[in-house]
Amino acid sequence: MTSRLDALCIDANDEARLAHFWGAALRWEVRERRDELGLVPGDGTRFRIIFRHVPETKAGKNRIHLDLTTTSTDDQAATVRDLLGLGARHVDIGQRPDEPHVVLADPEGNEFCVIEPENSFLAGCGRLGSITCDGSRDVGVFWSAALGWPLVWDQDDETAIRAPDGVGPFITWGPPVVTKVVKNRLHFHLAPGPGEQRAEVDRLLSALAR
Repeated sequence: MTSRLDALCIDANDEARLAHFWGAALRWEVRERRDELGLVPGDGTRFRIIFRHVPETKAGKNRIHLDLTTTSTDDQAATVRDLLGLGARHVDIGQRPDEPHVVLADPEGNEFCVIEPENSFLAGCGRLGSITCDGSRDVGVFWSAALGWPLVWDQDDETAIRAPDGVGPFITWGPPVVTKVVKNRLHFHLAPGPGEQRAEVDRLLSALAR
């Protein structure tokens, strides 16, 4: 028994603005259904991105961020320029001046990276190359078991999983591992099979969820 990854949920003060920003950034379709605003992938990714209203503003650096791939240096530069025009801004999270990726924040301050085209790890991914998370190896192992996605990288305290068919983004974990003090503004929504919610909750608790 495993859960299906149904959606990546992003907390938002202005759901519509953030949905249209990320729809443009990822080139996914913005769609509303059952009073829920979200993005539907067009690249074979198996899960959606949805936006949920919260009253509180972002505080501190997110523990989860998105990495966007590019196909050339011109594409990377154009992507950065276009996203700045949509309300993104440059942010400093401690990256070195010579880093080949560009760190930006969306209109509500959520950090993300526009990755250089030479990045071989994300080669073959769509526009959304990775959901990149702070966390220990144990967290990566937990999510591999939770979703039934194989570990495709397990080295130097860094782990990565990907859907078994090799389609869609990686989900990765690695340092820094810091104590969580506020609710993540990005989090996963899981969907167990019909009638399996209680059993799936018990399984995840036995795997050290709480």
